[in-house]
Amino acid sequence: MKGLILSGGRGTRLRPLTYTQAKQLVPVANKPVLFYGIEALCEAGIKDIGIIVGDTRDEIRKAVGDGSRWGVMVTYIEQDAPLGLAHAVKVAADFLQREPFVMYLGDNILKSGITSLVGEFQRKKPNALILLTEVPNPEIFGVAELKEGRVIRLVEKPKNPRSNLALVGVYMFDEHIFEAVDAIKPSWRNELEITDAIQYLIDSGKNVIPHMVTGWWKDTGKLEDILEANNLILSGIRRDIRGRIDGATKITGEVILEKGVEVTGGIIRGPVIIGENTQIVDSYIGPFTSIQKNCRIVKTEIENSIVLEGSDIQDVGGRIDESLIGREVKIRRGPANPLVYRFMVGDKSEIGLK
Repeated sequence: MKGLILSGGRGTRLRPLTYTQAKQLVPVANKPVLFYGIEALCEAGIKDIGIIVGDTRDEIRKAVGDGSRWGVMVTYIEQDAPLGLAHAVKVAADFLQREPFVMYLGDNILKSGITSLVGEFQRKKPNALILLTEVPNPEIFGVAELKEGRVIRLVEKPKNPRSNLALVGVYMFDEHIFEAVDAIKPSWRNELEITDAIQYLIDSGKNVIPHMVTGWWKDTGKLEDILEANNLILSGIRRDIRGRIDGATKITGEVILEKGVEVTGGIIRGPVIIGENTQIVDSYIGPFTSIQKNCRIVKTEIENSIVLEGSDIQDVGGRIDESLIGREVKIRRGPANPLVYRFMVGDKSEIGLK
């Protein structure tokens, strides 16, 4: 079985951050979202993985390489424009060679992984297996309608959803999907929708089975989803102190300090992860915060946030909360003293607070 990871999207909902960075490389608990998908496929025994790339192809290639760090082989597949998930299957046809495969959206994280799902697909041998979960806002997802446990209808982003069952961004197909993607027409969005291709399989009498997701799943396409995924991953970490702390520093809860971290006069309340060679001086780092490598945090309070590598935050005064701060950002405090700041800041920005 092969794997196909989709990483060609532009990430418009995360701008300005994604003007300079692929959305699939935004870190959750200091690991790019894309890496969680690669690891899920690897753990399921899938070693031959194709990655669909678009405008951010160079950055994806640099981050992932040839896949050897995971013990997998990675093939990069060019998609000229994001013309739909079914279009991605079409452009990957030469790589897939009509073999059964898992399609995994590169900005998704599935806590339970996919090992058991791959096993179910291999045992039952359906033509397609789709993952579903109940959501409060089905109109922004592909939605499935079931009857007596069978999938009877799929609609992409319906105005009037007939169920609250959203398609999770993981699909499994046999060779019949290639006939389906060749048969469908572009939707009103001018995209070849995977929901239309799966509906073609259903209408053609093929066996499409649903699987309800247990545990959590996150599509990290928006700021609030990235922060929630960060919280969920950090909730499972265990203390690992490899950095240096002075006698005035207080650490409580589950905290990871990677090598080269220096904390002076700080208060760190986990769960928190702080990347290599970061300096924390006279600061409070609160729960559910991820700080990447080579950052400097001085006289600042921050919690429930993500700070990307190389950023320098000093003398903020009030607390930074629910924020995503890009690479090499500089934030300084002026004379004013507001209580809370919320940021979504792109790479290499500089902010002066007054």
